[in-house]
Amino acid sequence: MKFMKLGSRLDTFYSVEAVRSVSSDVSSDLIIQVKGSRYMLHKFPLLSKCLRLQRICSESPETLQRQIIQLPDFPGGMEAFELCAKFCYGITVTLSAYNIVEVRCAAEYLQMTDEVEKGNLVYKVEVFFKSCILHGWKDIIVTLQSTKAFPLWSEDLGITSRCIESIASKVSTHPSKVSLMHSHSRRVRDDISCNGAESHRHQPTTKGWWAEDIAELSIDLYWRTMVAIKSCGKIPSNLIGEALQVYASRWLPNISGKVKANKETAAAASSSDSDSANEVTSKHRLLLESIVSLLPSEKGGASCSFLLKLLKAANILNASSSSKTELARRIALQLEEARVSDLLIPCLSHSSNTLYDVDMVQTILEQFMSQGQSPPTSPPRSKLGIERRRRSRSAEIVDIELQQARRSSSASHSSKLKVARIVDGYLQEIARDTNLPLSKFIAIADTIPNFSRPDHDDLYRAIDIYLKAHPDLNKSERKKLCRILDCKKLSVEACMHAAQNEKLPLRVVVQVLFFEQARAAATGSKVAELPSNIKALLASHNINSSKPPGTLSTPTTTSNIPADDRWIRSGIKSPKSRISTLQTKVARDDDLDENDMNPDGMGRSSMFKGFCALPTRPKRMFNKLLSINRSGSEKN
Repeated sequence: MKFMKLGSRLDTFYSVEAVRSVSSDVSSDLIIQVKGSRYMLHKFPLLSKCLRLQRICSESPETLQRQIIQLPDFPGGMEAFELCAKFCYGITVTLSAYNIVEVRCAAEYLQMTDEVEKGNLVYKVEVFFKSCILHGWKDIIVTLQSTKAFPLWSEDLGITSRCIESIASKVSTHPSKVSLMHSHSRRVRDDISCNGAESHRHQPTTKGWWAEDIAELSIDLYWRTMVAIKSCGKIPSNLIGEALQVYASRWLPNISGKVKANKETAAAASSSDSDSANEVTSKHRLLLESIVSLLPSEKGGASCSFLLKLLKAANILNASSSSKTELARRIALQLEEARVSDLLIPCLSHSSNTLYDVDMVQTILEQFMSQGQSPPTSPPRSKLGIERRRRSRSAEIVDIELQQARRSSSASHSSKLKVARIVDGYLQEIARDTNLPLSKFIAIADTIPNFSRPDHDDLYRAIDIYLKAHPDLNKSERKKLCRILDCKKLSVEACMHAAQNEKLPLRVVVQVLFFEQARAAATGSKVAELPSNIKALLASHNINSSKPPGTLSTPTTTSNIPADDRWIRSGIKSPKSRISTLQTKVARDDDLDENDMNPDGMGRSSMFKGFCALPTRPKRMFNKLLSINRSGSEKN
């Protein structure tokens, strides 16, 4: 830190019964009151340097008693006044970054300019400010922080603006200094005296050295400083984003935990406590909205994780809709970098009792899919109902995906593949919410086009979790939920699990079995005549059923998945029991759905009619399966 000493006399001020005086052979003839404090001083040394006191004394009538002057609005209080008074007496005073602002304001108030005496206090403070303070880093930060106590005076005297300009200049001129997370102000002591002595200087070499230092500023000063830094155009956007993240970590810690605690104690809190909490929330809201306004416009200027944390805080603090919209737009630009945990935004809406804000995530996904020349998602299912009965479903899916892939660039396709995996993981998390409506779950799943999901294992896992968390779903709702699933894209392990999943509609179970047989036939592998058990189905996929079953291996790590949600082959029922159950379910499904209409407008009197549109060879295989099942049941 830099400092400067003025004067040479020893300090002779003393206190007697709350009155400050100075030792002198001459009796005091001037009493000055500063914000409750009284000083008994002498006119000559003060009036010779303070033009304001001259004018006040000249306007007062002459009296034989001590003249009394009151200065109720003196900037800086008694500390600043006493320093100015000591300067008038020639007593040694020390100027530093910690007191230069208040001394400069006090000297301006007393009009201690060169008009009264050459080399007066205003001149000396300005020389120290320009030659020392503005050239030091820690000094300029401390000085700028000090201006908060005297905002109007600091603005009028140009102290604030000159400090900000100096900081921006230093940041732009010296792009390499110290580590971002180990600030210059905490590692280096730059104690340089303007009177001569200079301490050892440390030469740091890492970019972003300034972020933690300026994070100590209040939000209004920080905002102005960052605007000045950005306007220089020499700092990379990623460093701007890192600096904003440092500031947010400093001033927005654990917002969600604090708000949750406030909500739990809101009922028992008094009105004064509630007002205090609202005031804190308002300050945090202003701070967050200011940070959002400073975000760099370039993609990648701020990490996706940081943006999602800001969105969480914005949701909790009830920030403006414009701030939320801007954050959602920026997140959509780099959504492939997100993590599932970051997307779990708490829902605080009084109109919804869900755990997470699913609507906000859906908005982000829609903006992500609408970037550039993104291909449209699958056509509405209601318009394809009749066509699906006339065409092979597999051929239809291939046709749609080819059209979508042709119209998407390789880069956007790669991003969509990553986002699809993230969304499926997100669906697995929100599926556990018992209050999550089926429509919202399906809406999130449908935002991802078919070509972005090479496999549907993760999606099936999410559906399975949702069915477990919502056991009261009726038959129609379960069918609606399973329409988003493409059985053709399930792995062998997923098919094994789905074939024994009692919560799935029967049509889905049958489709799973059918596509397994169709896949075996398409690969050219030999399809043996099916016996009356599921071992034939496993053998057609080269799966040795004699080996002990193992746990399903999926692309997603299962170590963090609850045990109830993992797919285990050991729970598969015996072949005979499974066939018997399948026959019973087919019969029950035929009885319940004989007069039922599908959403696509076509009636269905039996499950067998659902197979009429299947290709010839797989249909023969299924007829063989059904005949074997019937013969087995007759023998029993």
